[in-house]
Amino acid sequence: MAQEDLRKKVDLAFLSAFYGGLLTEKQRRVLSLHCEEDLSLGEIAADVGISRQAVHETITRAATRLNEMEASLGVASRFRQMESGLEEALGALKQKDYARAEQLLTDLLALDQEENNGL
Repeated sequence: MAQEDLRKKVDLAFLSAFYGGLLTEKQRRVLSLHCEEDLSLGEIAADVGISRQAVHETITRAATRLNEMEASLGVASRFRQMESGLEEALGALKQKDYARAEQLLTDLLALDQEENNGL
């Protein structure tokens, strides 16, 4: 279960990098202490000056907001897709598979154009 909790924290921190500006200052602070500093609810409560229950509720609300933004905008998912495609293209170049690298880069450019045209 600890590995699942860690994955959730990493995912929340990743989403926060993209959408954290849309959270309240308190939500950002609590989420940072939870995800990045790996503090317990009690430690966060003492640091922020609220109850453990309020910390839990703040984390839950922040996570819901971040997930709603990602579901609506998909910026983090697109970033991961672009990053993965670039890594694949680099691997293809290192293997001197220039046709594959060119195709991957062409696909990424098309994805970028779709996104730019969609805005």
